[in-house]
Amino acid sequence: MTSTRPVQNGRQPLFSFVVVAVFCVALAPVARPQANSTAPAAGTPPNSSTTAESAPAIPRAPSAPSSAPAAVSAPHVSVSPLGGALDLLRKGRLTEAADAYSKIIASGTDVAAGYAGLARVNLKEKNVSGAYTAAAKAVDLDPKFSDGHVALGEVYFRQGNLADAEKEWISVVNSGHATARAYYGLYLISHATSNFKSAKARIDRAHQLNPDDPDIWRAWAFTLGREQRLKELRDFMAAQRIGPDADADRHEGMSHYITMLEDESKRSLHTCTLATKADSTETNLAQLMNDPERLRAYGIEVKLNGQSSHLMIDTGAGGIVVDRRVAEKAGVTRIVDAKTSGIGDKGDVAGYVGYVKSIQVGGLEFHDCYIDVYGKRSVQGDDGLIGTDVFSSFLVDVDFPNGKLRLSQLPADPTVADAPLALQSQRSETAVWHDRYIAPEMKSYNPIFRFGHMLLIPTSLNESPTKLFLIDTGAWDSTVAPAFARETSKVRREEDAHVTGLSGEVKNVFTVDRANIRFAHFVQDREDLIAFDLTPISNSAGTEISGILGFRLLWQLDIKIDYRDGLVDFSYDANRFH
Repeated sequence: MTSTRPVQNGRQPLFSFVVVAVFCVALAPVARPQANSTAPAAGTPPNSSTTAESAPAIPRAPSAPSSAPAAVSAPHVSVSPLGGALDLLRKGRLTEAADAYSKIIASGTDVAAGYAGLARVNLKEKNVSGAYTAAAKAVDLDPKFSDGHVALGEVYFRQGNLADAEKEWISVVNSGHATARAYYGLYLISHATSNFKSAKARIDRAHQLNPDDPDIWRAWAFTLGREQRLKELRDFMAAQRIGPDADADRHEGMSHYITMLEDESKRSLHTCTLATKADSTETNLAQLMNDPERLRAYGIEVKLNGQSSHLMIDTGAGGIVVDRRVAEKAGVTRIVDAKTSGIGDKGDVAGYVGYVKSIQVGGLEFHDCYIDVYGKRSVQGDDGLIGTDVFSSFLVDVDFPNGKLRLSQLPADPTVADAPLALQSQRSETAVWHDRYIAPEMKSYNPIFRFGHMLLIPTSLNESPTKLFLIDTGAWDSTVAPAFARETSKVRREEDAHVTGLSGEVKNVFTVDRANIRFAHFVQDREDLIAFDLTPISNSAGTEISGILGFRLLWQLDIKIDYRDGLVDFSYDANRFH
């Protein structure tokens, strides 16, 4: 069991920290050109001296003459078996695509390419183990086949093995093969390591080489300015380059996003910009209690259109989510239907995106914002939650021991102009393309990986190789994926444990007999660590999330977050609890 201390001001420490003097978390290193871009397990790949050749033009059917004899049919364009299988994959007809790739393999021609395609089908079907088997087979059959290595890198990335994914893609680019999906993979690495300028260059190159790849096109389109992005999205949907069968949720989400962009454009908005002269603030963290004796979270006061609400501060969430009652009271304007998801087995919860004229946090006020509204009457009994990612224009200091949230200016990056301060309540266009910069005063910060709003940090369980854990103050306790836990400890089903989240209750819950958790320069011993399936979160992120560092662990820490550069600092001082 974890050690305990007397209750102090309603807060009961449930564990003791041991500060490790020297502890470095890292996956296999990859050479990089700049010291300040290094991150554990992965980082910005070195710039290749190889110039990729332009992709060959895609054959198209010649235009039919304006007048032709009725008996003459239009020219027939033959499609190779690989081209046909790829078309099925892109249309989301996965069963047919799998059959097509299996036939290619059975034919004995383009066998390695068949296995590479089959790996991508398995990834789309969320069958990661099957994807690995197929991609590894492609590389084993033809070690010089570049797309086999690209596909293997895609599987490594989904497994959370970012370092090996990066190595595969770099090796392809450096070999002289101008493979669009290799550049797309390197874009994913750059984005995850907060090297956004490099990410932009790589996705531009990938799009130049293959603008018809839906994954590449989608990532490229979201780097564009609002008006150009809106045009591209409209054209994309009108041409049915993605149909409902390809990914129903993504298709619906893109339609809703277009509606929101249209609303922004109609209002001529620069969304959620700072409207006060102040550029920093400090506000109190309010205790959110399960009962008079048990603290479960902290929240802050947020005013929506002047109406006060108390939102749970949540490093594991994105944007601002309020319940329907709060939205109605504040006069939030409904823009488009949307879904909210989280921990639980009941699936997404219906809601909508709404427009708010003003949002006030402490001494800062922001105008013309969009927030998410939860369709039910409450969000876990609270007014709602606010993801710390909305403050990504600032240095975020969540000081749990002293009950304060501080927002201040980030250190100036000498290589780029400062971006305008704003509240990132919804996805917005990038004002300044910026690579990770570690200011002198932040040398002690821990580089982390960003996947959207998620902050992932390499973490070890029982001295295992590191896996990616989510830093989540909105989760009551830490947890681990059962498969990862079974690698290092005994796991047993826990019939009496109940885990609930925005998406309802988790059905299958386990406990881990012994857990030694190491992250950054801290270690915690636990004998009652909860384990449950984190696959939905991993699928959402696009990489394997093997555990969560939750509130029960984090509430004794002062956590500073630099979203711009992907850096987090944790500090602990037992004497500060008062």
